Amino acid sequence: MSGSVTQVVVLSAAAAALIGAGAWIFTRNRRSPEERERRRRALVQRRGRMGEAMITDVRDQVLYYTYEVRGVEYIASQDVTALPGCLPANPALVIGHAGLKYHPKNPANSIVVCEEWSGLRAAPRPVEYHQSEPKQGE
Repeated sequence: MSGSVTQVVVLSAAAAALIGAGAWIFTRNRRSPEERERRRRALVQRRGRMGEAMITDVRDQVLYYTYEVRGVEYIASQDVTALPGCLPANPALVIGHAGLKYHPKNPANSIVVCEEWSGLRAAPRPVEYHQSEPKQGE
């Protein structure tokens, strides 16, 4: 009888240790939504394929865009609140064509900007005309 009690105690302790280790691993690996989004952007930036997007609207630090991959049209948005300075002072300047990156195995997973890369086109600079000085003898 003493041997079976010892077995029950040892098995109970092992089960408790496994449950405790599982709970510790589960809570330790919990990432904030911001961290998960940052990691998603980094993955798409590293492994993503380049494509062409059309930014259709910019509201409240959110880019709305469409793109096509292998004949399928996607409509997406990206919140750029966590990326300060990625938009110009007048966000309407980015409406139009832009580059994007999408995950090759999941084309719906796409980005237009991230920490290391931006597909936004630079705002057109005004052309400066300089009057040339008249050459001597003219």
